[in-house]
Amino acid sequence: MVLQIIFIFMTAYILGSLPFGLILVRLISGKDIRQIESGRTGGTNAGRAAGLWAGVATALLDGFKATVAVWIAKWIAPDLVWIHVFAPIMAIIGHNYSIFLIEKTPEGKMRLRGGAGGASCVGGAVGLWFPSLLIILPISVIIIYFVGYASITTMSIAVIASIIFAVRAIWFHAPWEYIFYGIIAEGLILWALRPNIRRLINGTERLVGRRSKWQKRNQTPTNHSASSASSSS
Repeated sequence: MVLQIIFIFMTAYILGSLPFGLILVRLISGKDIRQIESGRTGGTNAGRAAGLWAGVATALLDGFKATVAVWIAKWIAPDLVWIHVFAPIMAIIGHNYSIFLIEKTPEGKMRLRGGAGGASCVGGAVGLWFPSLLIILPISVIIIYFVGYASITTMSIAVIASIIFAVRAIWFHAPWEYIFYGIIAEGLILWALRPNIRRLINGTERLVGRRSKWQKRNQTPTNHSASSASSSS
């Protein structure tokens, strides 16, 4: 059984490491996603690099690889609930620190690149309990629409998953171990989003969607008045 568990975790990590964002952006636009904006390989940055559908496709594939990791764990070790929990965690780690994206830093150190783990976190939750998608997805859409920060939306996903699994454990006798999936995933996501958290605190985080358009519309008149004032003086 030990060898089977090692196989599950290694497979989950390798699945998570598949850099779909890098591949899709390269195929669609010829760009290297690692050189664009945040440099992450997830759906948000893929959308910036190669358009909306590249971002959507990347997010779906990033989620699916974590779902598959859970399916493999349930197939090989159907009675080991903790293995079901840690298989998608390994997929998130693989996504955030991909073995296929090793590079050398300017200081000469080696590091692993990847994403922030939001879509993979959703995929893991779906693998553990499929209907969670019907709760996480609409709430995430509402958050991104009204709050306007992709980073906050990503950080919210694991919290929502934890709440879902806590409710199911308390009232529907579902495995309580699933709650820890969301807690551990949240820790991984927060660690990956440290730069975004700093920008949120400083007020410099980039807005997306409706709030981004609203911000641009409100800034335009100010810029025009500033130009008129400077030209009149």
